[in-house]
Amino acid sequence: MAKQSIIQRQLRREKFIEKYKKKRRNLLKEFSITKDFNIKISIHKKIEKLPRNSIKIRSKNRCWKTGRGRGFYRDFGLCRHMIRELAHNGILPGVYKASW
Repeated sequence: MAKQSIIQRQLRREKFIEKYKKKRRNLLKEFSITKDFNIKISIHKKIEKLPRNSIKIRSKNRCWKTGRGRGFYRDFGLCRHMIRELAHNGILPGVYKASW
């Protein structure tokens, strides 16, 4: 299980991303449309003033059950440990142990 502080930090980042998504998208759109260099610089400064944690790239995929950040499977939203455990218990439908 991941530390609670790490999980809470990630939740805080997700809130920031939602809060500033529209503003960031509008500024980036305006930046790409503008041809004048001086206006681009002023728009870039506005983008820089937004919080760093409002950037989507800083977000990390985490297991919804344990909060683990490594070994994450997008299909299930779980880490590899939980997929194995839940599959063995028959909780994940259609997932079974491979044998050849």
